[in-house]
This record gives sequence, C-alpha cells and structure tokens, in this order.
Amino acid sequence: MTERAPLSRKLSAIAESATLKVDAKAKALKAEGKPVISYAAGEPDFATPQFIVDAAADALHDQKNFRYTPAAGLPELREAVAAKTLRDSGLEVDPAQVIVTNGGKQAVYQAFQAVVNPGDEVLLPAPYWTTYPEAIRLADGTPVEVFAGADQDYKVTVEQLEAARTEKTTALVFVSPSNPTGSVYTRDETAAIGQWALEHGIWIISDEIYQNLVYDGVKAVSIVEAVPEVAGQTILVNGVAKTYAMTGWRLGWMVGPRDAIKIASNLQSHLCSNVNNIAQRAAIAALNGPQDEAEAFRQAFDRRRRLIVAELSKIDGMTVPTPQGAFYVYPDVRGLLGRTWAGKTPTTSLELADLILDEAEVAAVPGEAFGPSGYLRLSYALGDDQLLEGVQRLQKLFG
Repeated sequence: MTERAPLSRKLSAIAESATLKVDAKAKALKAEGKPVISYAAGEPDFATPQFIVDAAADALHDQKNFRYTPAAGLPELREAVAAKTLRDSGLEVDPAQVIVTNGGKQAVYQAFQAVVNPGDEVLLPAPYWTTYPEAIRLADGTPVEVFAGADQDYKVTVEQLEAARTEKTTALVFVSPSNPTGSVYTRDETAAIGQWALEHGIWIISDEIYQNLVYDGVKAVSIVEAVPEVAGQTILVNGVAKTYAMTGWRLGWMVGPRDAIKIASNLQSHLCSNVNNIAQRAAIAALNGPQDEAEAFRQAFDRRRRLIVAELSKIDGMTVPTPQGAFYVYPDVRGLLGRTWAGKTPTTSLELADLILDEAEVAAVPGEAFGPSGYLRLSYALGDDQLLEGVQRLQKLFG
C-alpha cells in the first residue's frame, strides 16, 4: 500500500502562538483547582460596553443580517472605519480602501499576503508580537529581526533598519504602541522611519490596534500622519478588540492603497467571504457611539500600569521600562538568570517562566516568544487585586 502523501511543509513549520499556549496552560491549571494568576493573554478583563451588546442584540432581529453581505464589509462599517482612520490616524481614506476582517490577525495575514513575494525580506523590529514572523513566512517571505533592548526603550532606529536593509527588503513592520513592550515612538522617531521607508520604496505594515491606549499625555502618532506621502505604500491594521474589550467578537480591519486593498479583498472573498454581520453591527456601534466607557477602560489600565511598574521595580534583577501604551510591561530579567531560586538555576527566560509558574503559580510569557531571551511579558489587563497578588508572589520568590 502506498503511504499517504505528506502534510503541508509550510504549515508544519508554523509555530503555535506562544501567548495562547501559555494562557491555555494557565487556564488548564486553574481548572485543576490551582490558584494560578495569569499575565499571559492580551485580553481586557472588562465586559464589552452594554450599548455595543444591545446593538448586536438588535441586529439579531433583522433578517438581512442572516444573509451574505459584501466580502469587504458592511458599507456602514467601512464608513465608520474610514472616519476613525481620519480621526485617530490623520489619514483621509475612501471606504473602498477598507476591508473588514475576522479580527486583527486576519488583517495582519492578508496584509503580508498582499505585499510579500517569495524570497522577499521583511524587517521585523524586535521584540515583536509572536504572530508576525509566522504570517510573514506564510506569505513566503523571510522575517529579518532588528532588535532594540531596554536601553533603547525597545525602539529601533533608522540606522539599525538601514543596516539590516538589503536588495531583497520589501516591507517593514511598524507597531506603536507595541505589543509586547508598550513602547510608543515619538512623532520625530515615527517621521524618521516613515521618511526612510518612503525613500527606499519599502512597504509599511503598521499595526495600530493599541493606538487609543496611551498614557501620560502621549499620542501614538500614525506613520501616515507623520509622513503623509508614505500612505501610498502603507497598510494600517486595526480593530475593536483592545479598546472596547471585544476580543471574542473577532472584528478587525485593514486600510491601504486601492490596489493593495483590491487584491486583499479578492483573497478574502475566497478565504472566508464576509465577517459575521452581528459582530459588524456591534463594531459600528462601538466606533460611532459614546466613548466614555472606552476612556474609563484606558484610565483603569493606566492605574494598573503604574502599580505593576512600581511593584516589579522592587525586585532586584529586574529592569522595568515604563510603558507608554498598550497594556503590557516588558521587564529585562537577565539579572535574575544564572542565580538559584527555589533550588533551580534558570539560564533563559523560558526556564525562568517555567520556574515562576511552578513555584509562584504565576503565568508570564518568556521573551523567546517575541525575540531574544532575557525578558518577560506581563499583561496588566487583569483585575487589580489579582495583579497585585501576582506581583507580590514574584517579590516573595525573588526576595
């Protein structure tokens, strides 16, 4: 009998999402009755605002929402996204330049599919969100990591990007505020990178999903606002998940030049057709409705941010830059490595994260998920009491 043909080599090479893997492990331990506190998932603990839920409930009573709608999204939602893009990113776009996607991840995937050809190199500032390199590889591209450490507030420079650029470089990933670090590029830093990309004809995939979660009076300046001319080679990725506590609604979008949006829309028409119409109706309400609750979420994140930075900074061996955006803190933990804790001597942040989970019953994501070892990502998008207790467990373990 002839052996079965092999599985896809491309998909077999894709790594599982490290953040979801750690979160799943933490949830499994909780299900066993362990008092695990998880800082792993990038998911707000707040309930989706009621007026958004009500809009979805109302949509359930309209039969037109139970039928196919345009693959690129409901016209009303594309208009709302265009308005938000002008409001928050400073870029005026036609609704035809918007595609509504199943969460931000699909937008990221389609953006790389639209601009990357086999063998192309994509500059990937590190630390990076764990999905980016896999999405680049799925487009037959090669991710090229450009690392910036805590001494640079985890922000790459034009000089670093230029040193990594080759004749195969066709795209750059730009994320501000950053997942996993929470770093926010200044207007001048953003403009310098945008101008550099413009000069070299490099596509920019700019993930702006955390743009409304900023603190200390900081503004996350969009790269297309800092350098308007670069809009012709930029795809913006965004969604409602983080700002409105709507992670499970799976509603994102991509905005870009008409030719890139056209081919991405063709892909989506075959990939999944239209996004769930009920979620689209909810997103219309989120973008067009009152922003009071979203602002209250932001203020709560700000309070938690200040608390976790202050408490983690008390641990000898941790260097904790203060994040200005998103809801993550990314301490440099190299000072804890090579030392013995609870009878174990971790030499990598992966080993350190395992030690923390075993000894303190606290889940954090190791730096290996986002680039080099020596760091941990902790999300402060969890309840205040749990946030403090988890850090106190770490203080006790490393005291």
